[in-house]
Amino acid sequence: MTDTTITSLHGREILDSRGNPTVEVEIWLACGARARAAVPSGASTGVHEAHEQRDRDQSRYRGKGVLHAVDLVNTEIAAHLRGKDAAAQEEIDRDLIALDATPTRARLGANTILAVSMAAARSAAAAAGLSLWRSLENPEGRAAMPVPMMNILNGGVHAAWQGADFQEYMIVPYGAPDFREALRYGSETYHALKELLAAKGYHTGVGDEGGFAPAVRSNQKPLDLIVEAIEAAGFRPGAEIGLALDPASSELYMDGEYRLKTEGRALSSGEMVDYYADLAAAYPLIVIEDGLAEDDWDGWRLLTRTLGDRLELVGDDLFVTNVERVRRGIREQAANAVLIKPNQVGTVTETIAAVDLAQANGWGAMVSHRSGETVDTFIADLCVALGTGHLKTGAPARGERVEKYNQLLRIEEEAEGRLPFAGREGFVR
Repeated sequence: MTDTTITSLHGREILDSRGNPTVEVEIWLACGARARAAVPSGASTGVHEAHEQRDRDQSRYRGKGVLHAVDLVNTEIAAHLRGKDAAAQEEIDRDLIALDATPTRARLGANTILAVSMAAARSAAAAAGLSLWRSLENPEGRAAMPVPMMNILNGGVHAAWQGADFQEYMIVPYGAPDFREALRYGSETYHALKELLAAKGYHTGVGDEGGFAPAVRSNQKPLDLIVEAIEAAGFRPGAEIGLALDPASSELYMDGEYRLKTEGRALSSGEMVDYYADLAAAYPLIVIEDGLAEDDWDGWRLLTRTLGDRLELVGDDLFVTNVERVRRGIREQAANAVLIKPNQVGTVTETIAAVDLAQANGWGAMVSHRSGETVDTFIADLCVALGTGHLKTGAPARGERVEKYNQLLRIEEEAEGRLPFAGREGFVR
């Protein structure tokens, strides 16, 4: 038995930021080290994502309970991993994948498996006396502080379809000298936007990710409002703070066309590409995520040919953090970056493999939260360790979002200036 031998596992049902159940797992090691991890859940999910394990018992939590997932942790998974070395992350994850034995993690559930995988990684770091980001850091030493991608204005499903069609409008404070200042730039702009919206008579309640959801009548209006807020906060659009979009286009795609309800029109893939080209010419855009639907490969190739030399084009639903789908995207030159969501695939090892593949081919990799989050800060450490350059984790509001930013402040302080801030060079274009 080594000091990092797993002696005990315990799963429990907790609530995420939307008040829905999720899985938390705690692991104890022979040396006395102890760690826990909790997994998020998305509202806008791609059809190719690994499956969650949910009870589907309508008598509790509207069928979204995770008692069966917790039971799997406390019985089958605990029996299988007890006595294994938590420091051997790849072996732990291979065992979990083999134990599930389905291509989509349908038997145990990606949520169940990921909670165990993350807890193992964190317990191994604790046993070694290391911060998680140091424990996960690649031997090549590529760690860096990311640019925060702040979703400050919402549409689509995140706004109950009451405003813009596009799901997320983000600010990107890449012109700051370090992460601490980037966070300040973003927070001050966020508050300036709130004041601006109130002055214009818009509602200023916030959505799942902390962004505002005004009832605007076009998909460009949020960009105009954000640019005005950036200037009102005393920053320069395009120089200090750029913009990013996540239209979540799979939600707009029906019968071969993209339906923009706010604007009362339907566009082909080519017309959507032209639409984005016009936006990129008019606004300081640096990223478009999920600009086209999850299986519109022809459209993605056209988008990449048209804008790939100017913008980072991120596939989320297109790739779902799946190495094989990322490999196809690289081969077909569809997108030039991949969104990284650990719960789309199920283990820490597979998540890192997707980042490694992207970076080895000159692609971007943007680590991301989910709309149903917890206060777990694993992704903050992960993006620093892998040097992904940017982290998408919501507005500078709501505790489950802010905790990721606060963790990055702690990491920057711990590193004592030795970690570079990715800045504008952290984006592919």
